[in-house]
Amino acid sequence: MNWDQLEGKWKRFAGSARERWGKLTNNNWEIIAGKKDRLAGRIQEGYGAIKAMEEERADIGALAQKGTDCKSHAATRL
Repeated sequence: MNWDQLEGKWKRFAGSARERWGKLTNNNWEIIAGKKDRLAGRIQEGYGAIKAMEEERADIGALAQKGTDCKSHAATRL
């Protein structure tokens, strides 16, 4: 998990809280803002997952170019 994923999860949590507050106070603008925040969090979380996957692929590619056994190195990182 990287920072983008963590921030995305936080935005989703904050958006959910904001949406619930809007429902509690019967404020439609807060409900909409909460939904927007949740969506932004999901997008950022997805970006973070893709970024982490690509960083892992780049690490494996760099190891392959060096001639290092990729599978043994990936197993030690976990």
